[in-house]
Amino acid sequence: MAKKKKPLSPTEQSRGVADAAAAIDWLAERGLEDIECIVPDMSGVARGKMMPVAKFVDAPTMSIPGSIFTQTITGDYPDDDDDFVIDSADSDIQLVPDYSTLAVVPWASDPTAQVIHDAYHTDGRPVDIAPRQLLRRIIGLYEHKGWKPIVAPEMEFYLVERNQDPDYPLKPPIGRSGRAESGRQSYSIAAVNEFDDLFDDIYDFSEAQGLEIDTLIHEEGVAQMEINLRHGDPLALADQVFLFKRTIREAAVRHNMYATFMAKPIANEPGSAMHIHQSVLSTETGANIFSTPEGAPTREFFNFIGGQQRYLPHVMCMLAPYVNSYRRLMRKSAAPVNVHWGYDNRTVGLRIPNSTPAARRVENRVPSSDANPYLAIAASLACGYLGMVEGVNPNDPVEGSAYDLEFGLPRGLLEALALFEDCDELAEPFGKAFRSTYRAIKHAEFETFMRVISPWEREYLLLNV
Repeated sequence: MAKKKKPLSPTEQSRGVADAAAAIDWLAERGLEDIECIVPDMSGVARGKMMPVAKFVDAPTMSIPGSIFTQTITGDYPDDDDDFVIDSADSDIQLVPDYSTLAVVPWASDPTAQVIHDAYHTDGRPVDIAPRQLLRRIIGLYEHKGWKPIVAPEMEFYLVERNQDPDYPLKPPIGRSGRAESGRQSYSIAAVNEFDDLFDDIYDFSEAQGLEIDTLIHEEGVAQMEINLRHGDPLALADQVFLFKRTIREAAVRHNMYATFMAKPIANEPGSAMHIHQSVLSTETGANIFSTPEGAPTREFFNFIGGQQRYLPHVMCMLAPYVNSYRRLMRKSAAPVNVHWGYDNRTVGLRIPNSTPAARRVENRVPSSDANPYLAIAASLACGYLGMVEGVNPNDPVEGSAYDLEFGLPRGLLEALALFEDCDELAEPFGKAFRSTYRAIKHAEFETFMRVISPWEREYLLLNV
């Protein structure tokens, strides 16, 4: 009688592999039938193809139209202009699997795997407008200096009732008590417990994919939650945020509700952020370059802050990528309105948390949760990098509230795009192709927004003007 195989632990089930040969064994050992071959597009949406595992094993590299990286959030494509030219032939690019991201899809009805791909031209060049490749490019700038950036994202999101008509405002869902939340429940354990079954699924789905949750809390808004991730490599953490968003949305649908990462989904509630904790290690010593051996802050630490202060307004179109994103950035709404910095100060754009010297870091509180994690992390790290190589000094830290200080961030998407285009220092880190493509996509999205008449316009203009 054949000896039964010992069941794999959740960690073993979820672990990525090193190469194609190991992937074949990994897929066969788990009896997986289908595989989702995915790539994050400019909005952070999973694009790609689904195929039988047997076909993937025979040909893991696949072709897909390059236009997936020029698609807007509405599914349209921008028009040609002087800098951005659409490939009229819609030629193919190649998607190459990153086997370290191989994981199961725990919510799938059939045994299914998933793997994130990188995009290349047919001649082997990286597709430089692909968000994952852009983040690799920024990490490469650090590596060239002998630095290794480390990040830890925090994601806020709302749970809401299913909403089939976009004209109707969103409502909080019904919890296990049979009632919806009626007031702010910041850090309430009981409010989290209202959705225990949902969070059990989120934890189970995450463990099955090798995603590591650090903490889960109830945030300030009604049915607003926050999940914090453990610190690590920027590309790996961007992958985790990308997969976490999908995981949380899938789990919520199972429980007859939606999870939304819109920056400002409910008018009178706080917006949702994606805070990014950032530090930099020496690749030679492994030590945090923000601290001296004696534990004091270094010149690099202050220059990193200075770079973020100078350049974050110029990359806001990636940190706040939609018209809705700027509704979050209001005074005294738990979101920053400027790029001042301070020690353990949550009212500024750049907070320095209390920590040991080895864990000294800069928390960027500006990005919204609707941001593409690859682009938001790349943009934030690029600002810190420019500050260090240019020797940019920050202004003095703020004590007390920064909410009443002058606005230091753009107030809308078009203003943010203009700042991005006009900053010559960003040309090298991001490249001409990415800048022109991203600008064209966002202008196209803005034009579709302008075709919509809002309730505010009907309320105050219909009979008064």
